[in-house]
Amino acid sequence: MTAFVHSGSFASPRVRLVDDRRRFLLTAQMRALLVGGVFVLLALAALLRLAWLGVVQPAPATYSLQSQLLPPRGEITDRNGVPLARAFPAYALWFNPDALEGDGTPLVKDPAQVAAELQAIFPDMNLEATTRQLASGKRGYLRRRVLPEDANKVYTIGELALELPQETDRHYPQGPLAAHVLGYVGSDGQGHVGMESYFQDQLSNPAVHGASMPLSIDTRVQGALEDELHRGMLAVDAVGAAGIVLDVDTGEVLALASLPSFDPNRIDAAGQANMFNRVTNQVYELGSTFKPLSVAAAIDAGKVTNLGKRYQANRPLKIGGHQINDSHVIGASLNVPESLIHSSNIVTAQIADAMGPDVLKRYMEELGFAERPYIELPARGFPLWRDGKWPRITGMTVSYGHGIAVTPLHLASAYAAMVNGGIWRPATMVKVEPGTAPRGRRVFKASTSARMNQLLRMIVVYGTGRSADADGYRVGGKTGSAEKPGRGGYRKTSLVSTFAAAFPMDRPRYVVIAMLDEPKGTAASSYQRTASWNAAPIVGRVVPRIGPLLGVMPDTSRDIDLSDLKPLVHGGVE
Repeated sequence: MTAFVHSGSFASPRVRLVDDRRRFLLTAQMRALLVGGVFVLLALAALLRLAWLGVVQPAPATYSLQSQLLPPRGEITDRNGVPLARAFPAYALWFNPDALEGDGTPLVKDPAQVAAELQAIFPDMNLEATTRQLASGKRGYLRRRVLPEDANKVYTIGELALELPQETDRHYPQGPLAAHVLGYVGSDGQGHVGMESYFQDQLSNPAVHGASMPLSIDTRVQGALEDELHRGMLAVDAVGAAGIVLDVDTGEVLALASLPSFDPNRIDAAGQANMFNRVTNQVYELGSTFKPLSVAAAIDAGKVTNLGKRYQANRPLKIGGHQINDSHVIGASLNVPESLIHSSNIVTAQIADAMGPDVLKRYMEELGFAERPYIELPARGFPLWRDGKWPRITGMTVSYGHGIAVTPLHLASAYAAMVNGGIWRPATMVKVEPGTAPRGRRVFKASTSARMNQLLRMIVVYGTGRSADADGYRVGGKTGSAEKPGRGGYRKTSLVSTFAAAFPMDRPRYVVIAMLDEPKGTAASSYQRTASWNAAPIVGRVVPRIGPLLGVMPDTSRDIDLSDLKPLVHGGVE
């Protein structure tokens, strides 16, 4: 009995210890399960919230990752992705007269001293204007586009009123290149003049329309055209120049230049004065460049069936009180190829007269001459066009480019239709993807276009366009020199010189227009002012520069076949 009691009293504490351990373990397990359950519930809630935001109720676009990464204004690029306009963060110099609390004095130092210190950082800053603004206590910008290193220098001046807020700026990395195509963005954040204006809505909403907008132009071609136009303009002291390179099959503008130009990074008074676009907005009488178009219309309408037919060319044409002359007597008679080679007004007027003004007017309307030019740029000039029924004299003078004023872009689109098989298409500044070019409208038969390609090539090989003949590129084209109208009639000392060209003429791909406004007779042009001496050489230099860039390599072993036309040139070919 004693042994049993002793044994029971000895085991009781051990049993209690085991029970305690079990309770502790169970409690720990319950706590662990509880904590785990809480985490599972939190994870489930987070997943449900993500599902709600992503599927049922998407987050506002302003808080999306895309909107945070995209610039506030879309980028403009050329057809190859080269940036032409982009937004980037920059500093501005702002004068805040209320920044320094105290006796109401906005500056610690004298305004003239502060202005002088600012001019030391920004040498082009107007010292007097800056001093006046600082002294007046009028808040406002002192300068836009401040570089970070210059911002640090401004801080060292030690004036709290000189603030440097960070803003988004519009930058044009190619400088003045293609300025009339691009336009600029003003301090109001709105696009002005060029594609910045036309695509304002799309560019200001890149989250919807994309981060970049490719244009049709090629910066390499644009640079070559601007360079040669500038060189040609300076050589003959012209007041301006214009040029365009156009794809004849798509209507894409590969280059468009108006000189003098401006820098969209720096819009000042001089830049404002040069913003007028001579290619799309200025209308001119483009003279003899119209003659091939008139001949094409006559051939297409069946009014010229024999290119060898001769027309009198040594007597002026007298129509009512008007008289049509040539600049000099070319010969007693000329056929169609000879009239184009020597640029005869008299013969072209006779061809147009045989066709009739109604027929010529219809072709000119089909070529777009009665309307503003088709292109996305906002500045597009109205042609000087005679509505209603044309009298006989109007048809005759229009045939050689007088009595009608159009833009160089009008002329480029018309030449494209003449050489591409007869299809007119609107010009475009937007890159056209392969296979998506507009169908356009047929103006000339394909056979008419083929014949005109021969005749344009003959003008360059044997006629007034010889200085445009780039070896191996098979250039064809026509010169045009027209007197500018003024008070009391035409001004004989003021010309518009134009050369309208295409290449290669055995398979035309591009039209090139070069125009000079009021060229002078200088040593560089042998003291001549006509297009054969100034505009045609520009094309002769541009084509070899841009041809290889556009996939047209020089080849002296091939050319368009002129064998059936050569015998028609009086006295053979030179």
